[in-house]
Amino acid sequence: MDPAAVIPRFYLYGEPHRVADGRFVHVESLDDRSRASEWTIRPHAHADLNHVFHIAEGGGAMQAENVMLSFQAPCLLLVPAGIVHGFSWTSESKGTVITVSSNYLEHLRETDPALSVLFQSAAAVTINAPDSERYARTGKRLMAELGWAAPGHRAAAESGLLDILVSALRAIGTQTEVHRSAPGRQAALVARYRERVEARFRLRERVAIHAQALRTSPTRLRAACAVVAQQSPMQILDQRAVVEAQRALLYSNLSVAEIADSLGLPDAAYFSRFFSQRVGRSPRAYRADHVSR
Repeated sequence: MDPAAVIPRFYLYGEPHRVADGRFVHVESLDDRSRASEWTIRPHAHADLNHVFHIAEGGGAMQAENVMLSFQAPCLLLVPAGIVHGFSWTSESKGTVITVSSNYLEHLRETDPALSVLFQSAAAVTINAPDSERYARTGKRLMAELGWAAPGHRAAAESGLLDILVSALRAIGTQTEVHRSAPGRQAALVARYRERVEARFRLRERVAIHAQALRTSPTRLRAACAVVAQQSPMQILDQRAVVEAQRALLYSNLSVAEIADSLGLPDAAYFSRFFSQRVGRSPRAYRADHVSR
């Protein structure tokens, strides 16, 4: 059984998956989908859609892969494409959900590589009340621009989206120093590397092959990963394989040998050592611990 087959993959939550348009942006209130599901969103994933949640009132917990993040308003939640995520909201929570395609994000990153810091991983970011009010106004303006065809509405919508993304970037900047130490070109290179890893991590290609495909040298790729991600290229590759292994252990009945094969690893014994060294538990112990909860 392919673990992807047992993890629901939606377009927007509850809608059948389809390929997103190149510059897809969608805005809706938190209430629109959460109330109908009794304020619980079951674990699922989106192939090429990224979320920014603005939580103006209330709070709850977000599952991001095997991690649970608690949050309280006012805050922002960032959910990258491909991440298995779910939510349990406190009743009557209020906010806005902005969804943007990965293709559109790539276009915006070309405008300002600093945006590459966003969506590297799921995150909950606390914001202050004035910023929360400003974010709510911007979300309403973006929703209005997406809902009509007045002259210049596309440009206005992109302006609103950029305002939201920059607000999120700066909110992260108050709680981490990552983007301050990440020069634009290096951040853009690492973002491109992560995209390539996402598409090809099961092939277990050497760093030199990735570097050649990205039209850079292995030395430059290693330097960029060290500055931006504080990891080596191989660690980023291994981390992606571990995430997929955890998904398979939690959401499928695949054997350890089958998971090893799906990840391009030699055999079950090698996979067990690989997983244990990075997670601190054997694959079987990890699965048993989850099942027992």
